[in-house]
Amino acid sequence: MTQNKFPVGWSEEKVQNVLTHYETQTEDEAVAEDEAAFADETQAIMEIPIELVPLVRKLIAQYRIDHKIPMMNSN
Repeated sequence: MTQNKFPVGWSEEKVQNVLTHYETQTEDEAVAEDEAAFADETQAIMEIPIELVPLVRKLIAQYRIDHKIPMMNSN
């Protein structure tokens, strides 16, 4: 049997909680969640080419390390 490997701070339980959240969410709840994300003036939403995603993730990770910013805690 293959053992799943999770990023730091994640576990099987956390993955299941996230899946349950999105699988049981109503359409209205999903729209409200999306609208709240776009309304957060401390964050930016950008569209980038798929091939740049790994580079952007590395850049963000390095920025967090350099500035001692903790990883986001998504329940």
